[in-house]
Amino acid sequence: QIQLVQSGGGLVQPGGSLRLSCVDSGNTFESYALGWFRQAPGKDREFVAAVSRSRRNKYYSDSVKGRFTVSRDNAMSTGYLQMNDLIPEDTAVYYCAAARSNSWYQGRVEYFGPWGQGTQVTVSS
Repeated sequence: QIQLVQSGGGLVQPGGSLRLSCVDSGNTFESYALGWFRQAPGKDREFVAAVSRSRRNKYYSDSVKGRFTVSRDNAMSTGYLQMNDLIPEDTAVYYCAAARSNSWYQGRVEYFGPWGQGTQVTVSS
């Protein structure tokens, strides 16, 4: 059974960095690709990044490409989202999720689940 628990996040100034973590407390982490999404107030949940089971393939939204890095440590059943050069527009609740479709690389919300509990990231001076 997949159970994703997130940590990290918080308040950071523009230009700062944060790292989010996502741990699977079950024993299935290596069986799925891992995605990261975010949802700002009043907006739909949007794709941020995803990494394949093997770590070989990584995908990013255009808005975070070059600033965010997705990774995973299968031995630790943990996924990471390293966020650098943060801007106010990055403010949102961030979610990790297990891929449940072979088309996960398309970044569609319906291709992912279950989800982590979400963690708030606020970028403000």
